[in-house]
Amino acid sequence: MAALKKELVTPDNWSDRDGTTRSILSKLRIRHPDHEVAHTHRLGHLKTDSEHLVQFDGSNDPYKPLNWSFTKKSVTTVLYGFITMGSAWASSAFSPAISDVDKQYRISKEVGTLGVSLFLFGVGLGPLLWAPCSEVYGRKVAVLAPYAIAVALSFATAVSKDIQSIMITRFFTGFFGSAPITNVGGVLADIWSSQSRAIAVTVYALTLVSGTVIAPIVGGAIEVTNLDWRWTEYITGIIMALSLILGAIFLDESYPPVLLVYKSRQLRLRSGNWALHAQHEEWDVTLSELSSKHLARPFQLLMTPICFAIALYASFVYGVLYLSLASFPIEFQELRGWNPLVGALPFLGLLFGFFLGAAVNITNQRFYSQRFQANNNRPVPEARLPPMMIGSVFFAAGLFILGWTSEPHIFWFGPICGAVSTGLGFFTIFQAALNYLIDTFSEYSASAVAVNTFLRSIFAGCFPIFANAMFHKLGTAWAFSLLGFVAVALIPIPFVFYIYGPQIRARDRWSKISV
Repeated sequence: MAALKKELVTPDNWSDRDGTTRSILSKLRIRHPDHEVAHTHRLGHLKTDSEHLVQFDGSNDPYKPLNWSFTKKSVTTVLYGFITMGSAWASSAFSPAISDVDKQYRISKEVGTLGVSLFLFGVGLGPLLWAPCSEVYGRKVAVLAPYAIAVALSFATAVSKDIQSIMITRFFTGFFGSAPITNVGGVLADIWSSQSRAIAVTVYALTLVSGTVIAPIVGGAIEVTNLDWRWTEYITGIIMALSLILGAIFLDESYPPVLLVYKSRQLRLRSGNWALHAQHEEWDVTLSELSSKHLARPFQLLMTPICFAIALYASFVYGVLYLSLASFPIEFQELRGWNPLVGALPFLGLLFGFFLGAAVNITNQRFYSQRFQANNNRPVPEARLPPMMIGSVFFAAGLFILGWTSEPHIFWFGPICGAVSTGLGFFTIFQAALNYLIDTFSEYSASAVAVNTFLRSIFAGCFPIFANAMFHKLGTAWAFSLLGFVAVALIPIPFVFYIYGPQIRARDRWSKISV
């Protein structure tokens, strides 16, 4: 009896016989350690050597994503861009339906605008989950699995019977739909070299932002043809479903560690040598490790001067882009009396400005390549900033032009020029900010991009909420001017970092590696 008491283990000191502490879940499941046998093996003390580690067959291995054919890389970039465009489309497609939703459910304009804002708040929170998933399970699964749920939720919004259901489904559509927005940047880093990646990222970014400005035009057409507002969500769901099907059929996994896991499995089955394994399989991922990397680290980076200033600037211009979903109808439909379809066509001015901004970014690639080669083929973050320096001036100027040419008696070509200038500035700032953060925090680029996505989504979600009140109380001219003054105050940011960036990076422990 005494021996039995001696062997008894109380819940307060449960532990394995090797001294390791029991997990909380084991305690909750009343998993008594005496009822379990410690895992042992006569060879358990021996580790496999490096000869059993499966790697790529040299730098020219065709299985390595960087060595894929140009056609496969291009198809992968376009398809992931199409998928991301579906999420961007979903973010703004609801905006033309707000007035009809307000009437049907007898809610205020601000409450109806939450259909856009809640989606963007979901986009801001999503990266906290989908970014670590891509590093554990690979890019394709981490993008397509949550995206499939977002497709279903888009249709759920279309058939919702009350305003609560609409708001809930919109939030979770953004949460799950943020997966491609979060992880496609990693895909492009997997398949494109640093010198050619800028053009690929530019093409991808064009698909991302084009969905945002084309969706309101389609929504305006739906409103003019007197179709029910729910068709904005049906069409969104159809576009997203089409991109999902194409992605599931044609996309291949691109994350090298996961590809090596696939390779090691095939080799084990073919050879019978069960010691063969990939390094990724040695990673015993823990929740604390993922939370430290994807929750704590992004906000630690946000405390650095470069990340804070650049992310703030990118978030402001992103917020202004989504504010245009509310400000353009006021300027072109309320003041000028255009119908919803014609009143949405000025978004094409923004789109044209995006293409001009893309041309500026691509032109800068030659300058970057020269600096890259002169720096012993190492990244030169400041060489990413000239487009932002140009765009900062165009962005502020475009806002003032939009404001002071808004009166109905002024020819419509004036505000369209303002939209083009704003679009050019937005795209160059947005794109250069991403490239600059990636080059500056090269070892922690995923965290830098994640916190940038989080912050810009918060800005984009908040701006449309106060847009209606601001433009009606201040007037269109002064409302745009207020935004223009903020944009002017932000102009020095790229110039300061272009001159003093190397010194700032040298003093920062997060960016020393890029100096």
